[in-house]
Amino acid sequence: MSFDDLGLGPDLLRAVADAGYEQPTPIQEQAIPKILQGRDIIGVAQTGTGKTAGFTLPMIEMLGKGRARARMPRSLILEPTRELAAQVSENFTVYGKYHKLSMALLIGGVSFSEQDQALTRGVDVLIATPGRLIDQFERGKILLADIKILVVDEADRMLDMGFIPDVERIIKLLPRTRQTLMFSATMPAEIRRLADTYLTLPSQIAVAPSATPAENVIQRLVPVPGDFRRKREALRKLLALEDVNNAIIFCNRKRDVSTLARSLERHGFDCAALHGDMAQSLRTETLERFKNNEIKLLVASDVAARGLDVVGMSHVFNFDVPMTADDYVHRIGRTGRAGREGRSFTLATPADTKYVAAIERLIGSPIERLEIEGRRHSPVS
Repeated sequence: MSFDDLGLGPDLLRAVADAGYEQPTPIQEQAIPKILQGRDIIGVAQTGTGKTAGFTLPMIEMLGKGRARARMPRSLILEPTRELAAQVSENFTVYGKYHKLSMALLIGGVSFSEQDQALTRGVDVLIATPGRLIDQFERGKILLADIKILVVDEADRMLDMGFIPDVERIIKLLPRTRQTLMFSATMPAEIRRLADTYLTLPSQIAVAPSATPAENVIQRLVPVPGDFRRKREALRKLLALEDVNNAIIFCNRKRDVSTLARSLERHGFDCAALHGDMAQSLRTETLERFKNNEIKLLVASDVAARGLDVVGMSHVFNFDVPMTADDYVHRIGRTGRAGREGRSFTLATPADTKYVAAIERLIGSPIERLEIEGRRHSPVS
């Protein structure tokens, strides 16, 4: 199946072709026709499956007819993090290049004055985090009476971050006659309740999470006896052994992100930290520098790096073993894309045994061990 078969118009198809995409992903193939029909959707799909284009493409098509009124956006997309909201806005910019849709991005840490001007003129698409949206609604800056399409993205992440009460409050402010699209990587009971309460006869689309990482990602598990200091030593050895073009180094805790980044800088590595406690302006600047290859290594937490997609990333290093097996697949899936070979290395202490076992059960095979204590010869092939 091609994008031509999904019911999209010629201008949208041209924008998709310009972006270099030829075939839709499974979630796009299933979701786009149903969204164009006006159906409510529950999409069970992880980040990296193409779900963002799965809802932005039909939204652009549907919003191409009509015009926004002052302070009354025509559609609303709720995202749990600023980075995901920014990523979705980039999708609208890329795919909406031949349409004249207006867009505003409401996220914390960014000056509201420019977005206020856009809202005053009227926007077709409003992309927001829940807290910022409620704040501006209470200030009388936004009217939600003309919302025709609502997207609740990363619903399970909203739940993890404690945003569900805000999401419900926002939904109750919207017109009852609307189209609602909800996407979630998992479907816990609270998200199912949310869908049952606020969606009308939804069509459920499920794309099974990939339990097997891409074949062109070479995986190694590096046993590390000892503490944080020994792990830092092991990571430095790996970075010296490997021909790293660019890489994300994942930590489980925000405090370790900053500590590790400072340690690597002291040892002469070109790196930067990315975590949720940084000012938004600095986070945006750091992401742009990494995407533009001005920074070689990005030390990040899962939440901060969520939605970050860098073409041609050569390596992923798990400084900490992720405590959720699905997160392992998601992390290492940042490399080895578009037919390129990628490499992932996971540092594991004896305390990580149960997490490693869960990952190996999920992917269905053991991860090859790599001993680097005292190692001086060339990297694995």
